[in-house]
Amino acid sequence: MIYKQFKDLSLSALGFGAMRLPSTGGGYGAPIDYDKARALLRAAYEGGINYFDTSYFYHNGDSEAFLGKTLSEFPRESYHVASKLPGNLIRKEGAQLDVSGRTFKNPRELFDFQMNRVGVDYFDFFLLHNVSEATYSNYTNPDLALVELMVELKSQGLIKHLGFSSHGRADTIEKFLNFLNEKKILSEFEFAMIQMNYLDDLLQGAGKKHECLSKAGLETFVMEGLRGGKLARPGEKAEALFKNLRPHDSPSAWAFRWLQSRGPFKVILSGMSSMEQLKENLDLFSRSDPLNPAEEEVIKKVIEEITERVPCTACGYCTEDCPQHLDIPLLLSMYNEAGYDMGWFLHAAIRSLKEEEKPSACIACGACSPLCPQNIDIPKILEDFSSKIGA
Repeated sequence: MIYKQFKDLSLSALGFGAMRLPSTGGGYGAPIDYDKARALLRAAYEGGINYFDTSYFYHNGDSEAFLGKTLSEFPRESYHVASKLPGNLIRKEGAQLDVSGRTFKNPRELFDFQMNRVGVDYFDFFLLHNVSEATYSNYTNPDLALVELMVELKSQGLIKHLGFSSHGRADTIEKFLNFLNEKKILSEFEFAMIQMNYLDDLLQGAGKKHECLSKAGLETFVMEGLRGGKLARPGEKAEALFKNLRPHDSPSAWAFRWLQSRGPFKVILSGMSSMEQLKENLDLFSRSDPLNPAEEEVIKKVIEEITERVPCTACGYCTEDCPQHLDIPLLLSMYNEAGYDMGWFLHAAIRSLKEEEKPSACIACGACSPLCPQNIDIPKILEDFSSKIGA
């Protein structure tokens, strides 16, 4: 196992994500198959993994309790457990907070509930869950004061290392970092976990997010290296491109080796649900094997094969004469992502837009098209995007 230095800790480069544990019903959120999940977690620990990540709502809340109970069989100082405050789910109802049907008097009671459910006296790592366009208002709400609470809990030793996760876009992450800086608590946040893979480097500007974090002094942890498993099965033509160069490597191996070629990242999470996946990943992270130039070209060809994109370069010329003042480059980037997968994180980003910011606000005046160096028929694309959202 490769290990990375984080502060005074030595973290396994491969982290275990407890979001997709072996289950009895199949699919995300299904009941945990405890016998298989325990065997998998123990094998991960024995294979050298020492970073274990869970969340308030993974497997409908059972993940936190399962992870804590299983890890308690090992010496506490030999592993690092991470969970997340579900600020993205908090709804304030009078004097109470509703979090997915369970009520709490305040955010501190919610944190205590999580700590008791995991069965620990402190969290090694604790994150604000998914700071994004749809959740930004919750995390910056002065009535909830979530970031201030996290800093206070850290000062009490209940959180050893504080961070946040995000499926949001780079400008949203930068805005949140600026918010923390204005609060004079940015230095209390040590890391952030972002969605990073060879596809979202293009579709979501994941590399820009990493640069933004590095500039602010935060370390980057990675999630969704396989984009929810989709890059493990990219399609017959894409897999043939991989096999032509490395016949014995799986698409998953290519995706993780792409991540090894970037960074530096302290931890790369994988939501493993079988011994086969664990064995392959332990082998991949037993050595550094970054992509060579020829393999980088194969990745580009695979991206071309599995996506349909308009060639927007985000130059911004199209916005100069837009009477609706639309952020056209942002909408085109969302359109490109929708062409691959209308995932929940894209739905959330679209919902966060005001009506006058959505593609349906385009009046098809055509003022933008002559200004586009790539000759994109922008009104047509925005009309198509609006139809996809409606569908």
